[in-house]
Amino acid sequence: MKSAEIRETFLSFFEQNGHLRMPSASLVPAEMDASVLLTTAGMQPFKPYFRGQETPPRTRLTSCQKCFRTTDLDEVGKTARHLTMFEMLGNFSFGDYFKGEAIGFGYDLAIEGFGFKPEQVWMTVFGGDEDLGLGPDEEAIGFWRDKGVADEQIVRLGRKDNFWQAGPTGPCGPCSELYLDRGLDFGADDDRPGDDSERFLEFWNLVFMQYELREDGSLTELPAKNIDTGMGLERMAAILQDKKSVYETDHFWPLIELAQELSGKSYESDAATTKAMRVLANHSRSMAFLIADGVVPSNEDRGYILRRVMRRAIHQGRVLGLDRSLVPFADRVIEVMGEAYPDVAAQRDAIAKWAEAEEQSFGRTLDQGTQLLTELIDQARSDESSWIDAADAFKLHDTYGFPYDMTKELLAAEGLSVDDSGFEELMDQQRERARSGTLKADAAEGHELIQRFAREAGRPSEFVGYSDLEQATTVVSVTADPRTEGRVLLKLAESVFYAEGGGQVADAGSVEADGAIGTVVDVYRVGDDQVVAVQVVSGEFAAGMPVRAAVDKNARFSTATHHTATHLLHAALRERLGTHVRQAGSAVRPDKLRFDFTHGQPLSADDIAFVEDRVNGWIAENHRVHAVVTTRDEAERLGAMALFGEKYGDQVRMVEVGDGVAAVSRELCGGTHVASTGEIGVFSVATETSSAANVRRIEALAGPTAARRLRDRERELREAAEQLRTLPEQVAETVRDREVKLKELQKAQKKGAGISDELIAELGGQTSEIAGTRALVAAIDGATIGEEAVKDLRALSDRLRDKFEADVVVLGCAAGGRVQVVANVVPGAIERGIKAGALAKLAAETVGGGGGGRDNLAQAGGKDPEKLPQALDAVREAIAAVG
Repeated sequence: MKSAEIRETFLSFFEQNGHLRMPSASLVPAEMDASVLLTTAGMQPFKPYFRGQETPPRTRLTSCQKCFRTTDLDEVGKTARHLTMFEMLGNFSFGDYFKGEAIGFGYDLAIEGFGFKPEQVWMTVFGGDEDLGLGPDEEAIGFWRDKGVADEQIVRLGRKDNFWQAGPTGPCGPCSELYLDRGLDFGADDDRPGDDSERFLEFWNLVFMQYELREDGSLTELPAKNIDTGMGLERMAAILQDKKSVYETDHFWPLIELAQELSGKSYESDAATTKAMRVLANHSRSMAFLIADGVVPSNEDRGYILRRVMRRAIHQGRVLGLDRSLVPFADRVIEVMGEAYPDVAAQRDAIAKWAEAEEQSFGRTLDQGTQLLTELIDQARSDESSWIDAADAFKLHDTYGFPYDMTKELLAAEGLSVDDSGFEELMDQQRERARSGTLKADAAEGHELIQRFAREAGRPSEFVGYSDLEQATTVVSVTADPRTEGRVLLKLAESVFYAEGGGQVADAGSVEADGAIGTVVDVYRVGDDQVVAVQVVSGEFAAGMPVRAAVDKNARFSTATHHTATHLLHAALRERLGTHVRQAGSAVRPDKLRFDFTHGQPLSADDIAFVEDRVNGWIAENHRVHAVVTTRDEAERLGAMALFGEKYGDQVRMVEVGDGVAAVSRELCGGTHVASTGEIGVFSVATETSSAANVRRIEALAGPTAARRLRDRERELREAAEQLRTLPEQVAETVRDREVKLKELQKAQKKGAGISDELIAELGGQTSEIAGTRALVAAIDGATIGEEAVKDLRALSDRLRDKFEADVVVLGCAAGGRVQVVANVVPGAIERGIKAGALAKLAAETVGGGGGGRDNLAQAGGKDPEKLPQALDAVREAIAAVG
């Protein structure tokens, strides 16, 4: 049975038994679920339903969910079954059916749907636990007996194997697993499910959520009992296709065949080749699905996970003798999986772009790191040592970007090891340095307070703010906010206030009643519900009180102009740069918009001009802006963009700019917008910088704020023209003429002394990535650049920053027995916590001096030139700690 048939057999079986088929959610969890970086289980998208925070579209659901787990990443390739990305089939009940039906469904599908013989299918059940005060799960045992299962085939196991819990407290319950007996060819006669043998292979887990585990270890019955089951598609394919490993099934074997074709080697020729081909097959598949869901390679969070699997794949490609492997393997993944996952096929160009870029950049890192590691190995052998120092491994990882797991793999192949605990200690020190330099508020307590208040308040607030900006309503519930004096949390029956979400800030406004006035300071989103935070101006709010809620109209309009402009900006960027451009974060406020997007290079002046002109052209054409509620499938058919980190149900709200085939933009969006693009008035890009590796950031203004900025620039231009004694339209030409004359004068003054192009190139060659930050940290001999250049290191740092596209430039110049230091930092790096003043001060203290300056530019000095190398090393460590 092919994998596609297995998937369809499972889903159609449950559809026929009253379940609603749900599409796979993204590998990027919904914004409201911060517990994990990636979707790790089939039930994860349904957590709000299990918790009672949201109402499911039906009490019975079934899905095939793409999942990603990193816990066994190092085992991938070594074993027959370990995977990173996999498909999880599942059926779910939210207070509907329970053990009897779940067991009945499981047995019937295993026997009738997948064709297993009754004597082949064994079951494990919870055998009881004294600490929990529970005996064996006699209910489950009875239901299995009712299906005709012999007692010998029902195996009782303990809490470790057959009791599921989400954490130390919370929902939990016994589970029952289905195993396939593969016969005595795979084990002994006395083997049983749960033993460490190959005879019994687990293929389905049925979880019966029926208890709440308290902090004191006691259990109470849940008011609504739920079912959560999981069956790995790849493992079931290996069983039904009678393959020794998942890599020989129809989803993976085409990738193995490609590896054999490109390398000229046989899959089972030796252990290293088998492992390399498995890693390439698994990781290229994982890469394609992650990129298709909007993840790009970086050194942070899920971007780091993607980068790690891509680099492991590149390395294993080198083992097979392949200099270029990711792109052809990604193409093969799309051939195999594109029909089931058209969203992956639709992102073919983006997948190829990021694969090509990472292969090129990591190829250089791999060559450099391998050379340095070879030197360390030679040194270890010379010293007759069986290991290398943790500090050397850390330097490879931190300074050169060489993955630690790859260091360990290469060392193991040479019979050497590295001090894991020492490496972790150095990592902890780096994390501590990063924490000490960054202030982060812990909002967990406040988040729980708001969630609890919303749950206890009863029915959700009805949001009416799309059509109304004022509303007579009622306070359903009120509580004091202990975090701020004079502030309360309100639950309104109907609310006109937009709750922060999708990158858009919450509305401002007021809530007034007879005897009470309050200012709205925040609106919190709680699933489909909301809570309004109000600063009390006078009086006191009480439950049941009639109130009038009103949105700040000016702030709402300014926010709406920026939100619609964000959609236009997104469309213009994709048109100009390519469809690999995806939103990677945004902030829509009344005063400006910030848009982060996936792209690997800075935008040129021509790129920015095109984007501004395109957006302003669409504004001038006055396209209609309207929201349509439709099905997710229909929205995807129309090409609507789904955004990073957002959760969507079967019914979605699509914001369309323009109509029909002439539509400029379609995005799934819950935000507020203008009625037509003409209302925006004008759009202007303020800055374009780096936000993170492979992510750019544009800040822009629209509407009244953009108009004010343009007026300010016009005034400044007139003032500059007066100072230059020319006309406003001739300012640029006049400045260019004066610059030419100034350079001629400076050249005459210096009589040929100064900084050569060769020296500039030499300094630029010292640019490197330090923990994801492109940094140029270099020492200069003052005698080689001349006295004037020493005095103006700032200009030199500007020149180097622009020429070599560095996020951070730190120069240390020794001249005349003293040291001069300049630090130059771009805005994107400042936002990540790297400050020029702090770097200059750190370097100066090391060379026996002092100084500082602004976050973006700072200078300092010292009197000990011999310590300049140590000072620059300290700067590199500080950049790495923050990065």
